[in-house]
Amino acid sequence: MIGVLADTVIFYALLDEKDTHHQRAQLELQKIVESYSLLLYRLRFPSAQEFVDYCLDSVEFINPTPDDYLQANDKASKYPDQTITLVDAITAVLSERLNLPVWSYDYHFDIMRIDVWR
Repeated sequence: MIGVLADTVIFYALLDEKDTHHQRAQLELQKIVESYSLLLYRLRFPSAQEFVDYCLDSVEFINPTPDDYLQANDKASKYPDQTITLVDAITAVLSERLNLPVWSYDYHFDIMRIDVWR
């Protein structure tokens, strides 16, 4: 896998202890932290720092195009019985265009048949 699109629900769950997915988000973040720790203790600081640099360099901010917004509006309108937000629909469109799964706990991505990283 090259990467994932992180839905904002992940960051919310990390911070809100009352969120249904708080524990899960914490465990997933812990896996990243444990990777760093394993590198630090077994391969020492240079390897751990290289891992951090790689993670930071791998983050790419994506701005939707006007066409993405139009496609997202079309996508959301296909599910009038759901509360799919324009933001979720844009994330779905970007997921399809970039061929990347979405890291999310939001069931709306399943409804839209978007590949979700789990």
